[in-house]
Amino acid sequence: MAAILIDIKPGDEVILPSYTFVSTANAFVLRGAKLVFADSRKDHPGIDEASIEALITPKTKAIVPVHYAGVACDMDIIMDIANKYGLFVVEDAAQAIDSFYTGRDGVKRALGSIGHLAAFSFHETKNIISGEGGMLAINDNQFTKRAEIIWEKGTNRSSFFRGEVDKYGWVDVGSSFLPSEVIAAFLWAQLENIQDIQKRRFNIWNTYYKELKPFAEKHDIGMTFVPDFASNNAHMFYLVCKNSERRTQLIDLLKSNNILAVFHYISLHTSPFYEGKHDGRNLPETDRYTDCLVRLPMYYDLSDEEIKRICEIICHVELP
Repeated sequence: MAAILIDIKPGDEVILPSYTFVSTANAFVLRGAKLVFADSRKDHPGIDEASIEALITPKTKAIVPVHYAGVACDMDIIMDIANKYGLFVVEDAAQAIDSFYTGRDGVKRALGSIGHLAAFSFHETKNIISGEGGMLAINDNQFTKRAEIIWEKGTNRSSFFRGEVDKYGWVDVGSSFLPSEVIAAFLWAQLENIQDIQKRRFNIWNTYYKELKPFAEKHDIGMTFVPDFASNNAHMFYLVCKNSERRTQLIDLLKSNNILAVFHYISLHTSPFYEGKHDGRNLPETDRYTDCLVRLPMYYDLSDEEIKRICEIICHVELP
């Protein structure tokens, strides 16, 4: 919906990180956009804000920062660039429910409320879930009226129900973006319990951090990093190993103990679909996270005993 609302057309360029899930890219590719991939930060898998401006051309239409692990990108920098060049900003806030950014003005803002538009996910892996589906946040009123029409399959049906028109019809492009009432009810129950859910997730996250910090320091392993301007919503706990061999060893060890730990994204610029369309730039930090990042189990029902067992197994491994 965001790609439709900002009127992405064939040939338009969209800047986004390569280290993200394919949904971020698909939304714009489906409208004919050319993807221009930015590298990740050295200290965090999020987009390297300092690399964005050099990627802008006369064809650039939008910047799509991804708040990886629910940790904010530096939105002041991104919005300054967007305003300078007249670009739209669409926040990929899929993982960023209940997470915040503190700008240089000292104001704390919810992620997804800063760019022109933002997309949240309620997929089963997220903090708040409905199985599938998501939410479009509209922060610029110019998009509000059309968004409702797109949401209603391209019709002005909602206006008809409000008595604003005497009949409704097909007035724009659209699709079936509405969730069912069953899904909405499930999601509402999640939202009613968000404080309890978040409290449990923070307990899990903090236990991981406390128990694994000595191991990480011993083996030169990176831990989940939260910049000063960002908050932590306990969406994810990840480790960044020194190389892919160490990561594979760690994942295999956990698997042999019936614990599922996973690596995350394969860099989109190296994907079979987009590799030939990428401009050939090296994105070393993106590739490092692709090769070295591992996610540990993280969900509401994870028990204290299970977390303790995971940490004990990891802390007793000897990495080369």
